[in-house]
Amino acid sequence: MRIITGSARGCRLKTPKGQDTRPTADRVKESLFNILGSLVAGRHVLDIFAGTGNLGLEALSRGASKAVFVDQATAPLIRENAIHTKLLTASEIHGGDVFASLARLAKTHRSFDLVFCDPPYHKGLWQRALQVFDTTELLAHDGILVVEHGADESELPPLSGLVCVENRRYGHTTQLSFFQWRSYVEEDDA
Repeated sequence: MRIITGSARGCRLKTPKGQDTRPTADRVKESLFNILGSLVAGRHVLDIFAGTGNLGLEALSRGASKAVFVDQATAPLIRENAIHTKLLTASEIHGGDVFASLARLAKTHRSFDLVFCDPPYHKGLWQRALQVFDTTELLAHDGILVVEHGADESELPPLSGLVCVENRRYGHTTQLSFFQWRSYVEEDDA
């Protein structure tokens, strides 16, 4: 696994041993960042269930201004990868439970332009995370929330403010779903 482009282009990222972390495949990551295009530069990024830090570090390499990483098991590894890519100064790394970290970030009125959510598949974590973002102001008004989930996991939880604006399937295993605030989408359509 490597950084595809930008200031850290070609840097290989360390990955944890074992099968507990499932990094985003390079082809899925490349497609994701092609979709996002110029929407990355200057943005404040939140990468939850961050694993290796792959997505947030790619965003920083492409010009995002700041990235907050949250992962209970791999915070030290994310730090190593941020140092290796020379992106540590723009990184804020939180260990501990993702949902407790989201609650703390919401209490301090943090807001993010771009959110990556890549939890383990088939555990209901992405649906639970969606509900947190739907009921807080963690996602900026014009922000984008990208969820990576299993190709066979399509049932959305009840949402009052967020809407899925795009969904892409990659093979038989992975989907990317893009969410924005309904009010922003309606403004954009007007």
